[in-house]
Amino acid sequence: MSPTQQDEAVTVGFIYPDHAAEDDYPYAEKLLSGTARLAVEHIYGTDLHAVAELLDLGSPARLAEGATQLAAHEPDAVVWACTSGSFVYGWDGAHEQVASLSAAAAGLPASSTSFAFVRAARALGVRTVAVAASYPDDVAELFVEFLGRGGVEVVGMSSADIVTAAEVGRLSTDEVVDLVVSRDRPDADALLVPDTAMRTLALLDPLEQRLGKPVLTANQVTVWEGLRLAGVTAAVPGLGTLFREKGD
Repeated sequence: MSPTQQDEAVTVGFIYPDHAAEDDYPYAEKLLSGTARLAVEHIYGTDLHAVAELLDLGSPARLAEGATQLAAHEPDAVVWACTSGSFVYGWDGAHEQVASLSAAAAGLPASSTSFAFVRAARALGVRTVAVAASYPDDVAELFVEFLGRGGVEVVGMSSADIVTAAEVGRLSTDEVVDLVVSRDRPDADALLVPDTAMRTLALLDPLEQRLGKPVLTANQVTVWEGLRLAGVTAAVPGLGTLFREKGD
Protein backbone atom coordinates (compact mmCIF):
# COMPACT_ATOMS: atom_id res chain seq x y z
CA MET A 1 0.00 0.00 0.00
CA SER A 2 1.43 3.38 -0.94
CA PRO A 3 1.51 6.34 1.51
CA THR A 4 -1.31 8.00 -0.44
CA GLN A 5 -3.45 4.86 -0.23
CA GLN A 6 -2.74 4.63 3.49
CA ASP A 7 -3.97 8.20 3.98
CA GLU A 8 -7.12 7.63 1.93
CA ALA A 9 -8.07 4.17 3.21
CA VAL A 10 -10.82 3.90 5.79
CA THR A 11 -10.27 1.86 8.94
CA VAL A 12 -12.80 -0.61 10.23
CA GLY A 13 -12.41 -1.86 13.79
CA PHE A 14 -13.41 -5.38 14.84
CA ILE A 15 -13.83 -6.65 18.37
CA TYR A 16 -12.96 -10.34 18.22
CA PRO A 17 -13.54 -12.77 21.11
CA ASP A 18 -10.48 -14.69 22.33
CA HIS A 19 -8.41 -16.33 19.54
CA ALA A 20 -9.48 -18.77 16.82
CA ALA A 21 -9.78 -17.59 13.21
CA GLU A 22 -8.82 -13.92 13.44
CA ASP A 23 -6.27 -14.46 10.67
CA ASP A 24 -9.23 -14.24 8.27
CA TYR A 25 -9.08 -10.46 8.76
CA PRO A 26 -5.52 -9.80 7.51
CA TYR A 27 -6.35 -12.22 4.69
CA ALA A 28 -9.32 -10.04 3.73
CA GLU A 29 -7.30 -6.84 4.14
CA LYS A 30 -4.75 -8.14 1.65
CA LEU A 31 -7.51 -8.82 -0.89
CA LEU A 32 -8.85 -5.31 -0.34
CA SER A 33 -5.60 -3.99 -1.85
CA GLY A 34 -5.45 -0.76 0.12
CA THR A 35 -9.18 0.05 0.10
CA ALA A 36 -9.45 -0.32 3.86
CA ARG A 37 -7.51 -1.25 6.95
CA LEU A 38 -9.05 -3.92 9.16
CA ALA A 39 -8.05 -3.44 12.79
CA VAL A 40 -8.72 -6.32 15.20
CA GLU A 41 -8.68 -6.12 18.98
CA HIS A 42 -9.52 -8.97 21.33
CA ILE A 43 -11.70 -9.35 24.38
CA TYR A 44 -11.60 -12.43 26.54
CA GLY A 45 -14.11 -14.65 28.29
CA THR A 46 -15.16 -18.27 28.47
CA ASP A 47 -15.41 -19.53 24.90
CA LEU A 48 -18.20 -22.01 25.56
CA HIS A 49 -21.06 -22.13 23.09
CA ALA A 50 -23.55 -21.84 25.94
CA VAL A 51 -26.17 -19.14 26.51
CA ALA A 52 -25.02 -17.79 29.89
CA GLU A 53 -21.39 -17.58 28.81
CA LEU A 54 -22.31 -15.93 25.50
CA LEU A 55 -24.42 -13.31 27.27
CA ASP A 56 -21.41 -12.47 29.40
CA LEU A 57 -19.08 -12.40 26.41
CA GLY A 58 -21.26 -9.88 24.60
CA SER A 59 -22.00 -7.72 27.64
CA PRO A 60 -21.75 -3.91 27.43
CA ALA A 61 -18.72 -3.86 29.73
CA ARG A 62 -16.73 -6.28 27.58
CA LEU A 63 -17.63 -4.54 24.34
CA ALA A 64 -16.75 -1.16 25.86
CA GLU A 65 -13.34 -2.61 26.66
CA GLY A 66 -12.95 -3.62 23.02
CA ALA A 67 -14.08 -0.19 21.82
CA THR A 68 -11.47 1.44 24.05
CA GLN A 69 -8.73 -0.71 22.54
CA LEU A 70 -9.90 0.08 19.01
CA ALA A 71 -9.82 3.83 19.62
CA ALA A 72 -6.06 3.84 19.06
CA HIS A 73 -6.71 2.76 15.45
CA GLU A 74 -9.08 5.70 14.83
CA PRO A 75 -11.70 3.51 13.12
CA ASP A 76 -14.49 4.83 10.93
CA ALA A 77 -16.84 2.05 12.08
CA VAL A 78 -16.79 -0.79 14.61
CA VAL A 79 -18.22 -4.30 14.49
CA TRP A 80 -18.68 -6.92 17.20
CA ALA A 81 -17.20 -9.91 15.36
CA CYS A 82 -19.15 -12.61 17.09
CA THR A 83 -22.34 -14.25 15.86
CA SER A 84 -23.42 -16.24 18.90
CA GLY A 85 -22.44 -13.42 21.26
CA SER A 86 -24.91 -11.16 19.47
CA PHE A 87 -27.90 -13.29 18.39
CA VAL A 88 -28.10 -14.82 21.87
CA TYR A 89 -29.49 -11.44 22.98
CA GLY A 90 -32.44 -11.76 20.61
CA TRP A 91 -33.47 -9.27 17.95
CA ASP A 92 -34.30 -6.38 20.28
CA GLY A 93 -31.45 -7.08 22.68
CA ALA A 94 -28.96 -7.21 19.82
CA HIS A 95 -30.11 -3.75 18.72
CA GLU A 96 -29.49 -2.50 22.26
CA GLN A 97 -26.09 -4.19 22.23
CA VAL A 98 -25.08 -2.38 19.03
CA ALA A 99 -26.37 0.95 20.35
CA SER A 100 -24.30 0.47 23.50
CA LEU A 101 -21.23 -0.38 21.41
CA SER A 102 -21.71 2.75 19.29
CA ALA A 103 -21.94 4.88 22.42
CA ALA A 104 -18.76 3.29 23.80
CA ALA A 105 -17.05 4.04 20.46
CA ALA A 106 -17.81 7.76 20.63
CA GLY A 107 -20.88 7.48 18.41
CA LEU A 108 -19.27 5.64 15.51
CA PRO A 109 -21.45 3.44 13.29
CA ALA A 110 -21.58 0.00 14.86
CA SER A 111 -22.99 -3.43 14.12
CA SER A 112 -22.50 -7.12 14.85
CA THR A 113 -22.07 -10.32 12.88
CA SER A 114 -25.68 -11.38 13.43
CA PHE A 115 -27.03 -8.22 11.80
CA ALA A 116 -24.39 -8.62 9.09
CA PHE A 117 -25.91 -11.96 8.11
CA VAL A 118 -29.39 -10.47 7.78
CA ARG A 119 -28.19 -7.47 5.77
CA ALA A 120 -25.99 -9.60 3.52
CA ALA A 121 -28.92 -11.91 2.75
CA ARG A 122 -31.07 -8.89 1.92
CA ALA A 123 -28.36 -7.41 -0.29
CA LEU A 124 -28.26 -10.62 -2.33
CA GLY A 125 -32.05 -10.96 -2.46
CA VAL A 126 -31.86 -14.22 -0.52
CA ARG A 127 -35.17 -15.41 0.93
CA THR A 128 -34.49 -18.99 2.04
CA VAL A 129 -31.32 -20.33 3.62
CA ALA A 130 -29.79 -23.44 5.08
CA VAL A 131 -27.65 -23.04 8.20
CA ALA A 132 -24.48 -25.06 8.79
CA ALA A 133 -23.88 -24.30 12.46
CA SER A 134 -20.96 -25.45 14.56
CA TYR A 135 -22.88 -24.81 17.79
CA PRO A 136 -24.98 -27.12 19.96
CA ASP A 137 -28.65 -27.28 18.95
CA ASP A 138 -30.02 -24.92 21.60
CA VAL A 139 -27.64 -22.15 20.57
CA ALA A 140 -28.13 -22.76 16.84
CA GLU A 141 -31.90 -22.49 17.24
CA LEU A 142 -31.47 -18.97 18.60
CA PHE A 143 -29.72 -18.03 15.36
CA VAL A 144 -32.65 -19.45 13.39
CA GLU A 145 -35.03 -17.30 15.46
CA PHE A 146 -32.88 -14.22 14.88
CA LEU A 147 -32.83 -14.75 11.13
CA GLY A 148 -36.59 -15.15 11.13
CA ARG A 149 -37.00 -11.80 12.86
CA GLY A 150 -34.87 -10.34 10.08
CA GLY A 151 -37.11 -11.80 7.37
CA VAL A 152 -34.78 -14.65 6.38
CA GLU A 153 -36.49 -18.05 6.23
CA VAL A 154 -34.43 -21.03 7.37
CA VAL A 155 -35.45 -24.16 5.46
CA GLY A 156 -32.83 -26.38 7.06
CA MET A 157 -30.58 -26.14 10.11
CA SER A 158 -27.98 -28.61 11.27
CA SER A 159 -25.53 -28.25 14.15
CA ALA A 160 -22.16 -29.89 14.67
CA ASP A 161 -22.48 -29.68 18.48
CA ILE A 162 -18.98 -28.26 18.97
CA VAL A 163 -18.78 -26.94 22.51
CA THR A 164 -16.04 -24.29 22.31
CA ALA A 165 -14.81 -21.74 19.80
CA ALA A 166 -11.25 -23.02 20.24
CA GLU A 167 -12.31 -26.42 18.91
CA VAL A 168 -13.89 -24.78 15.87
CA GLY A 169 -10.69 -22.86 15.22
CA ARG A 170 -8.75 -26.12 15.11
CA LEU A 171 -10.89 -27.65 12.35
CA SER A 172 -8.86 -28.57 9.28
CA THR A 173 -9.74 -27.23 5.84
CA ASP A 174 -11.20 -30.60 4.86
CA GLU A 175 -13.30 -30.71 8.04
CA VAL A 176 -14.67 -27.24 7.38
CA VAL A 177 -15.55 -28.12 3.78
CA ASP A 178 -17.24 -31.35 4.87
CA LEU A 179 -19.22 -29.56 7.57
CA VAL A 180 -20.44 -26.90 5.14
CA VAL A 181 -21.16 -28.98 2.04
CA SER A 182 -22.97 -31.77 3.85
CA ARG A 183 -25.50 -29.32 5.29
CA ASP A 184 -26.73 -27.71 2.10
CA ARG A 185 -30.39 -27.93 1.10
CA PRO A 186 -31.60 -27.82 -2.53
CA ASP A 187 -34.47 -25.49 -1.55
CA ALA A 188 -32.12 -22.94 0.04
CA ASP A 189 -31.11 -19.84 -1.91
CA ALA A 190 -27.90 -19.63 0.11
CA LEU A 191 -25.96 -21.47 2.77
CA LEU A 192 -25.03 -19.68 6.00
CA VAL A 193 -22.07 -20.63 8.20
CA PRO A 194 -22.39 -18.61 11.41
CA ASP A 195 -19.20 -18.95 13.49
CA THR A 196 -16.39 -16.35 13.43
CA ALA A 197 -14.15 -18.99 15.03
CA MET A 198 -14.15 -20.90 11.73
CA ARG A 199 -11.63 -20.07 8.99
CA THR A 200 -13.64 -19.74 5.79
CA LEU A 201 -12.51 -16.80 3.66
CA ALA A 202 -10.04 -18.74 1.50
CA LEU A 203 -12.72 -21.38 0.90
CA LEU A 204 -15.56 -19.14 -0.28
CA ASP A 205 -15.09 -19.30 -4.04
CA PRO A 206 -14.45 -23.09 -4.12
CA LEU A 207 -17.48 -23.71 -1.88
CA GLU A 208 -19.75 -21.58 -4.05
CA GLN A 209 -18.53 -23.26 -7.21
CA ARG A 210 -19.21 -26.65 -5.67
CA LEU A 211 -22.67 -25.78 -4.33
CA GLY A 212 -23.79 -23.46 -7.13
CA LYS A 213 -25.14 -20.83 -4.75
CA PRO A 214 -23.94 -18.04 -2.44
CA VAL A 215 -22.21 -19.08 0.76
CA LEU A 216 -22.28 -16.53 3.57
CA THR A 217 -19.82 -17.09 6.39
CA ALA A 218 -19.35 -15.23 9.65
CA ASN A 219 -16.03 -13.51 9.04
CA GLN A 220 -17.00 -12.73 5.45
CA VAL A 221 -20.24 -10.94 6.36
CA THR A 222 -18.56 -9.23 9.31
CA VAL A 223 -15.94 -7.67 7.06
CA TRP A 224 -18.60 -6.76 4.50
CA GLU A 225 -20.77 -5.12 7.16
CA GLY A 226 -17.88 -3.08 8.52
CA LEU A 227 -16.98 -1.87 5.05
CA ARG A 228 -20.62 -1.03 4.37
CA LEU A 229 -20.80 1.07 7.53
CA ALA A 230 -17.61 2.86 6.49
CA GLY A 231 -19.01 3.57 3.02
CA VAL A 232 -16.89 1.06 1.07
CA THR A 233 -18.87 -0.97 -1.49
CA ALA A 234 -16.24 -1.92 -4.05
CA ALA A 235 -16.21 -5.44 -5.47
CA VAL A 236 -13.45 -7.66 -4.05
CA PRO A 237 -12.44 -10.81 -5.97
CA GLY A 238 -11.89 -13.92 -3.90
CA LEU A 239 -14.50 -13.34 -1.19
CA GLY A 240 -17.57 -14.93 -2.73
CA THR A 241 -20.75 -13.67 -4.35
CA LEU A 242 -21.37 -11.15 -1.58
CA PHE A 243 -18.25 -9.21 -2.54
CA ARG A 244 -19.04 -9.35 -6.23
CA GLU A 245 -22.23 -7.40 -5.55
CA LYS A 246 -22.45 -3.83 -4.29
CA GLY A 247 -23.80 -3.46 -0.76
CA ASP A 248 -27.15 -1.90 -0.01
